[in-house]
Amino acid sequence: MEIKQQTLKKEVSTKGIGLFTGKEISLKLSPLSENSGICFQRADLPSKPIFQANLENVKSLMRSTGIGRGDAVVQTVEHLLSALNAYQIDNVCVQVSGPEIPIGDGSALTFVQLIEEAGIKKQRAPKKFFSLQEPIFFSEKDVYLVALPSDHFCVSFTTHFPTSTLLRTQHFFFVLSPEVYKQEIAPARTFSFYEEIEPLLKKNLIKGGGLENAVLIRNDCVLNPEGMRYSDELVRHKILDLVGDFALIPGLRAHIIAIRSGHAANISLAKKVYNHMMVKN
Repeated sequence: MEIKQQTLKKEVSTKGIGLFTGKEISLKLSPLSENSGICFQRADLPSKPIFQANLENVKSLMRSTGIGRGDAVVQTVEHLLSALNAYQIDNVCVQVSGPEIPIGDGSALTFVQLIEEAGIKKQRAPKKFFSLQEPIFFSEKDVYLVALPSDHFCVSFTTHFPTSTLLRTQHFFFVLSPEVYKQEIAPARTFSFYEEIEPLLKKNLIKGGGLENAVLIRNDCVLNPEGMRYSDELVRHKILDLVGDFALIPGLRAHIIAIRSGHAANISLAKKVYNHMMVKN
């Protein structure tokens, strides 16, 4: 059966703090016509520039994924793109009043709620899918990624922290669907190790970060009073991020196997996959 493109039924908006700037940022999602794709607009800039969410427009991969055109960049797009990808939203305009997407509670729940508040509208045009015909690999040091041919988009992710008695090795397998995403992936929050972010905190480069929007680990202990939402919350959030990064290849069908991957490696594999598909097509 032919699968149709989708957009939102109505505009929805929210406000929240930016992880890096610490400033309140407004976010609005608006329906778009068929074949428009996902685009971002910096509504706070004089020219209100608009740019597509695609691999060509990736500008930054330092602790998050940023996309843009010229000097107009939107940082930390991965959680929003992850939710849009999971709910199969093909055409939407993301208007943002600052240089980053609000961090919410560090998960994708804010964006799931926005999508469900707006409702989903089927459109007339068919959705375009891209499938692999052979495996594509990427590796760097102890990071490994493989994209395998598949009839669906699914992820097998393994994290490994051999020196941590708290985290050790975590593994999770996920087949992309709105229902499973909402229950098993969307609530997983971003993680930080205090020793890693302490230099950034001292330089005031993470002005909006706190226990309300990240799981913070110090000396192998979770500092958040409520603890973890899942015993394997870290690997689930890694999948959340990967689903968002691979949203930059709309309609991709592949089985992604990832070991200790992050944004930079995700995008590196995504570019190899995209270039391979362009050559084959």
